[in-house]
Amino acid sequence: MDRLKKKKMADDKGLWQEGSIGDLLSVGLCILAMLSVMMAFMDCASLVHKKTIISQLARTYILRMETVGYLTEADESELVARLSEQGMQDIDLTGTTREVVGYGGEIVLKIKGKIGDGHVVEEKRMSTAKN
Repeated sequence: MDRLKKKKMADDKGLWQEGSIGDLLSVGLCILAMLSVMMAFMDCASLVHKKTIISQLARTYILRMETVGYLTEADESELVARLSEQGMQDIDLTGTTREVVGYGGEIVLKIKGKIGDGHVVEEKRMSTAKN
C-alpha cells in the first residue's frame, strides 16, 4: 500500500511516467548505429593516416634518389623496413630506378603493397629535377 501511495504522489507531481520497452529499444538501436558509424570512420581515418605516412616516406626517398641517381641497396632495405613498421605487407618496388641515371634523367620510385585488411596502396614518385 505504501508503494501505491508513492506512485500516486509521483503521478501527481509528474515524476512517474509509464513507458514501453519500445522507447528504450529505439534509443538503444540509435546508439548502436552511431557506434558502428563511428567505428567505420575510425578505420577509414587510420587507413588515410597510414597512407599519408607512406607518401611522406616516398618523398623522403625520392629526394635521396635524386641526390645519388638511383635507389641504393641500403636505402631500399631501409625503405622496406620503414614501410613494414607502418604495417605494410607484400611490398613491391618493381619499376623503381635501381641503376645509375645520368644527370637530368628521369628517376622513378614505385611502392606497392597492402595495409590493414588487404587494402592495396600504390605510391609513385618521379624526379622533379629539371633537365
